[in-house]
Amino acid sequence: MEKFALYGISQGAPISIAYAIRNPERVSHLILHGGYALGRLVRGSLEEREQGEALLTLIRYGWGKAGSPFLKAFSSMYIPDGTTEQIESLAALQRQTTTPENAADIRKAIDSFDVTGLLENVSMPTLVIHARNDGVHPLDEGRTLAAGIKNSEFLMLESNNHVILDHEPAWDELFDGMKSFILE
Repeated sequence: MEKFALYGISQGAPISIAYAIRNPERVSHLILHGGYALGRLVRGSLEEREQGEALLTLIRYGWGKAGSPFLKAFSSMYIPDGTTEQIESLAALQRQTTTPENAADIRKAIDSFDVTGLLENVSMPTLVIHARNDGVHPLDEGRTLAAGIKNSEFLMLESNNHVILDHEPAWDELFDGMKSFILE
């Protein structure tokens, strides 16, 4: 593909911003979902930094363990409205993808991202999507992204989930919103 719409969810949002700025000729539209400009470990809030450190500890000792306190905490943040099957699938995915120590190292790195200085350089049409009750990145993080990117659009989804699930009404709103944005 020579030119495409780029979709970045969660920690993929700051990565997508950096890519879009470096390659504006390749990105026709930028869609940022549940993202942030400033990672949890480098935000001004002591509470968020402490939560980030606590999450790192839980990852080290519970990554991929079905029924573990970590999985309960993780799923309550990412998919609080998830089914038992979806939560068990999440644990299986964790076990298959990386070790607990690697997961903690990755989490620490992405929680240290800072693309605040890049936002003003985003030049392509941008849609920022965020769930009202996102337990991973607060709604204000999505609003900050939208405010920092000139002429961006903001779509708030009525959901408790960081990852929108196919059984909730926000699922259709998410895909309808992206389709409309790209085709306008």
